[in-house]
Amino acid sequence: MSENPIAISNLNDFIFCPVSIYFHSLDYDTEKMTYQNSDQLNGTAVHTTVDSGTYSSKKSMLQSITVYSEKYNLSGKIDLYDSKKFQLIERKKKVHKIYDGYVFQVYAQYFGLLELGYRVDKFTIHSIDDNKTYPIPLPSEDNIMFSKFENLIDSISDFQFDDFKQSNINKCNRCIYEPLCSFSALKE
Repeated sequence: MSENPIAISNLNDFIFCPVSIYFHSLDYDTEKMTYQNSDQLNGTAVHTTVDSGTYSSKKSMLQSITVYSEKYNLSGKIDLYDSKKFQLIERKKKVHKIYDGYVFQVYAQYFGLLELGYRVDKFTIHSIDDNKTYPIPLPSEDNIMFSKFENLIDSISDFQFDDFKQSNINKCNRCIYEPLCSFSALKE
């Protein structure tokens, strides 16, 4: 496993395209408006209140806590944790579908909270635009997703650029980095 922890936000990005993580890290200090598309900018704006700790004034609502899972070598921040309900809440701007990457981000946050000593009995993904909440089974309740999560961690840890070939043209069509990418399926 890598010395550096895997960023929780990279789990979903890696599923989309491992190369996008590389380009995103190049843009880390660049003004986001110069490289994010409108969906990404809207998502960033949605997290502003959570990241600043101003989403809720309830003492039971913990916001933007940094977590680390030693077991999986993952680090990042949670959105919300309700300490009265023992519930982890991941907020998304608009959920059209529950993608595996969304679930894996919640799993990573869950394991980080557990290792910090928090009790987590349930978690949900909340779609802000339509105010819908989607319950997500705990890893112990969904062996298939949990296995896919662990396989993803292994894939990220073992990833080699030299071995990568993007074969999904639809991902390249939706990628803001495609014009710069030598791995693009559109360039074949």
